[in-house]
Amino acid sequence: MFNKPVISFLYYFILVFFSLGTQASDIAKEKRWAEQTVDSIMTGDAVWLKADSQKFLGIYAEPTTDKKPGGVIILHGLGVHPNWADVVQPLRTRLPDTGWFTLSLQMPILDNKADYMDYKPLFPEIAPRINAGLNYLKSKGVKKITIIGHSMGATMAGYYVANNKRPEIRSLVAIGATGTMFKDPKLDYIQSLKNIKIPVLDLSGSNDLPTVVNTKKLKAKTAREAGNKNYYQIEIKGANHFLVGKEDELVKAVDNWLRKYN
Repeated sequence: MFNKPVISFLYYFILVFFSLGTQASDIAKEKRWAEQTVDSIMTGDAVWLKADSQKFLGIYAEPTTDKKPGGVIILHGLGVHPNWADVVQPLRTRLPDTGWFTLSLQMPILDNKADYMDYKPLFPEIAPRINAGLNYLKSKGVKKITIIGHSMGATMAGYYVANNKRPEIRSLVAIGATGTMFKDPKLDYIQSLKNIKIPVLDLSGSNDLPTVVNTKKLKAKTAREAGNKNYYQIEIKGANHFLVGKEDELVKAVDNWLRKYN
């Protein structure tokens, strides 16, 4: 029979094992999204990338112009996919027409009932996926890359940039980035700004979520105190969190930013 210390260790191991199992991305949902998404791709190609031992979907598109100054990695919002109609699809399909490589990544997701706080345990999965995307673009000869994230994707992008120094990443575009959403300071976009030194474009709509609009001054103050002289905010008038009907303004603003800082 096991003695008490061994039993305690086994009990602890079982708890850790099963808690880790509940923290991973919903792979079955990713698979369902992929099956639906791949068939709907009109611009670009589906590519399968690997993060650790897990395959995940990316959608890659090359520039349609002779000048090819750099590329972008696009991170979607809460629980959706890399061809999402709002924000993600306009950027990934239209930026190639102005000279940019685009790679939209499937980020870790949970079931439809999950909220922002439920995503905290998935953050260790962010870096391997973004690293895989960076390496893929580099294999295509792309040397200058901007990370673009929307909503939860902006939080993930900020977290990654704050904790990973990759010289090919020239700037960050955070669209609809919420403030003080996470109680854990490591997972809060505003906390991430304290450790981001590369240029940042914080883009939002005038009718965005309260957690986006009401924290604009705090974001700017945080970036300024961190010594980031290339932190800028753009507000698109009349736009909601998903910038519905404001796609032209969105793409133009991001394209202008890329031309300046990528």
